[in-house]
Amino acid sequence: TSTQSRIAPFFTIVYVNSMVQNTTIHYQPSRRSMLMGIVSLSLTPINAYSADQSVEHVTSPRVLGKADAPIKVIELFSMTCSHCASFHNNTFPDVKKRLIDTGMVRFEMQPFPLDQVALRAHALARALPQSKYFPMVSLLLKDIDRWARNPDPLVALLQMARLAGMSTAEFEAVMNNRPLLEAIVAMRQDANRTWKIEATPSFVIDNKTIISGDLSYEEFASKINATDT
Repeated sequence: TSTQSRIAPFFTIVYVNSMVQNTTIHYQPSRRSMLMGIVSLSLTPINAYSADQSVEHVTSPRVLGKADAPIKVIELFSMTCSHCASFHNNTFPDVKKRLIDTGMVRFEMQPFPLDQVALRAHALARALPQSKYFPMVSLLLKDIDRWARNPDPLVALLQMARLAGMSTAEFEAVMNNRPLLEAIVAMRQDANRTWKIEATPSFVIDNKTIISGDLSYEEFASKINATDT
């Protein structure tokens, strides 16, 4: 399979502008989805974590690995991108174990939402305490079909938020926090201007080389010139 078939294309600046101008989604969840959510949540123990809706918190770097790692990687990804989900579900565990945990790679994740639902999912993950960010990203990408393809995606996202200890009121506040949402869109715009990102997932290596696609571990390690022992 070619790399081109394993990337989600980035289409238009017009779309980015529309995300900035229309950051409020009005939704009416179905009775069935609400009942399913109540049942699911009632069976799951929840620890409370307050959402931090400050732009400073939301835009601060989300990083794994040592600051002095010889290879610096920035991933641009969209929460609703199936290729991004495949990379994180199949390749990233080896990347973390063999490259990040061994001190070879510093890995940063940056939002590059391709649609409104992805924008909300990024907002949810980034409003959580930093210690909960990577577990939430892992959960969302592992269960992408459960919420991203759901007829009521925000109801499904609320269920995910409640699993992380976020209250319904906090979730609704995050979903309707225009400055927070606009800050995430601005991160995407900055990445596009700086690195000319055209697809997700894309990886910026040492702030100069761009690679893209749902890569295998071997492909990824080879392209970033990393050799684990």
